[in-house]
Amino acid sequence: EPRMIDNAEYMGEAGSTRKMAGAGAGSLLPLELIDKCIGSRIWIIMKGDKELVGTLRGFDDYVNMVLDDVVEYEMTAEGKKKIHLDSILLNGNNICMLVPGSEPAEDE
Repeated sequence: EPRMIDNAEYMGEAGSTRKMAGAGAGSLLPLELIDKCIGSRIWIIMKGDKELVGTLRGFDDYVNMVLDDVVEYEMTAEGKKKIHLDSILLNGNNICMLVPGSEPAEDE
């Protein structure tokens, strides 16, 4: 069952709770930032040669994500390949970086 955590804790591997160094009343934890992005567009840079832009619908403690209205960009030798997808479940293991409210430049 989910429980509330205070600003000095965050959820670690397998649901364990750890203290976050320097976390205070004014800090924003990583999962809190992702939670604020639900319903918004988010740019996801994956390990390897893929990037995704989609509307974040939900996520779990492992940062597995459900995205709607997704554009997948794959960098190939021929250039940037673009694939449109209605809805996906993205495994959080291969996420390198999240950029809320943004997307890659078209000229890249």
